Amino acid sequence: MKKLSTMKRLLIVLFSVPVFAFAQNKALVIEGVSPDLYINHTVAPKENYYSIGRIYNISPKEVAPYNKLVLESGLSLGQALKIPLTPVNFVQSGGAAADEVLVPVYHTVAGKEGLYRISTNYNKLPLETLKKWNNLKSDAVANGTHLIVGYLKVKKELSPLASMAKTKPADDVVKVVEAPVKTVAVKETSKPDVSNEPLPVVKNPVKENPVAVEKVKKEPVAPVVAKEAEPVKKVTPPAISGKSFNGGVFKSDYENQVRNKDIAGETGEAAIFKSTSGWEDGKYYCLHNSSSPGTIIKITSSTTGKSIYAKVLDVMPDIKQNTGLLVRLSNAAAQELGAGDAKFICSVSYSK
Repeated sequence: MKKLSTMKRLLIVLFSVPVFAFAQNKALVIEGVSPDLYINHTVAPKENYYSIGRIYNISPKEVAPYNKLVLESGLSLGQALKIPLTPVNFVQSGGAAADEVLVPVYHTVAGKEGLYRISTNYNKLPLETLKKWNNLKSDAVANGTHLIVGYLKVKKELSPLASMAKTKPADDVVKVVEAPVKTVAVKETSKPDVSNEPLPVVKNPVKENPVAVEKVKKEPVAPVVAKEAEPVKKVTPPAISGKSFNGGVFKSDYENQVRNKDIAGETGEAAIFKSTSGWEDGKYYCLHNSSSPGTIIKITSSTTGKSIYAKVLDVMPDIKQNTGLLVRLSNAAAQELGAGDAKFICSVSYSK
């Protein structure tokens, strides 16, 4: 009988180890809305605040109060804990220390969520970064999709999660952007220092032969200033004026979406949001509550009669500034409509 009981214990231990290992290798799913972001953890056998802290690279003195618990009370098997994501163990820009690695943290897409809302909920993560991390070619994402929205920093030698580490794609982008900025700054600051040095040396010959110095100054300076000022004034106006893309590049997509389908129409007030997109490529975007993310809608200004075609990123956030608005569109789209930055009345149409 003793041998049988011993065998049972061994079997329980052997089967419990792989179950625990599997649990720790599951994708890390983020919860909450910034700045209160966290990961759920279920207490496994022999775990305590300190061992859990080593897994997620966080002090046990932060885990206990975050869960409204007392550190000295200990933990129970199967107890649910929230692991806070802080600047110490969570990054969306920058990298890890020499003794750390980065483990991707995911958001599960639900309902009518679009990339705009997801980026807003997670510290306003740039849309282009979100696309790059997840190899997305379009703005539409299906329900249930797991999207990387950040990275957990863990110690290589201490955390079992280190085996799930990945290289963060955005790291390459950051390095390329920073390098030229630093180089230009050094060159610009070095020029004033050199130009200031010869000034005291020039003062002596000025006193000895002031007439000669005056002649030299008058002849070269006047024509140089005149020639430099003229071309700058001529080039500036075309750079400021906006381009017209005849409604934008999404026009053909709109025509495909509405073909042989019922078209919904609405009229109301429109406002803008600032975006770098659209000015050079004709890609116009908008926020609209009645259509799904990825839908192309036609927006027509009631004042100018002009129309543009914009892709819906998401619904408008439920804030005071959006009360009574029908749509928010990018400032490049509004520019083509002739609306400027002010609110205006428009009509929209899209496929049901």
